[in-house]
Amino acid sequence: MDQLIWYIASLIAVIFVFAPHEFAHAYVAYKCGDPTAKMRGRMTLNPIKHLDPVGFILCAVAGFGWAKPVPVDPYNFRHYRRGMFLTAIAGVVTNYIIAFFGYLLLVPVMYYWRGEPYLLRTFFYYLFNNLFVFNLSVFIFNLLPLYPLDGFRVVESLTRQVNPVHRFLRNYGQYILIILVVESFLVGMLLDYTALPHWITYFDILGYVQWFALNILGYPIRLVVDLIFGLGVPPLIVFGL
Repeated sequence: MDQLIWYIASLIAVIFVFAPHEFAHAYVAYKCGDPTAKMRGRMTLNPIKHLDPVGFILCAVAGFGWAKPVPVDPYNFRHYRRGMFLTAIAGVVTNYIIAFFGYLLLVPVMYYWRGEPYLLRTFFYYLFNNLFVFNLSVFIFNLLPLYPLDGFRVVESLTRQVNPVHRFLRNYGQYILIILVVESFLVGMLLDYTALPHWITYFDILGYVQWFALNILGYPIRLVVDLIFGLGVPPLIVFGL
């Protein structure tokens, strides 16, 4: 039953990862002068408009995934580089803010909700935990400088487009991305269903990315919220909370 509740909570959490992320891209692009996303119906919080089926399922299962990219015409920006940069980071900034509120809601469930109803408490624990973990994971995942992630757009806004690094990242970034996601998923499967030793996790590259997200990027959130609730300084975490 707990496993079923976790999957339901994960699917709901993913909606609150990607819909605000893509809306933020569209909204900032519009404010910077490009109405493309708005005209195509993407400046909305309706998750159906944004979710990519494969990226949605991967995020719910593995913590990493993607949505349908918001269409942007950078030549409409009033200031090209500024518009590119602000639009590129809008999504991940939104994810970080949602991660903060996810953890803010998680702490009372973890430490102050006692007793029944057990199933409801379990659901909200998984939901708020996944809001925190998934948003941080997508934050750092999207900043990888691989096409078509936001990190590539950041690089694009700060460099000349005619250079070999830019060309390589654009041509092969999506293939590198797929390899990383599949490799991380396979490592998790091998740990769950075989007797291989735990050191196989050393080959999980995205596992290091998630560790960085939770322990480095997530630590200020945990520190502030834990101090607000009088819990003291939080320790480092490894895999989840």
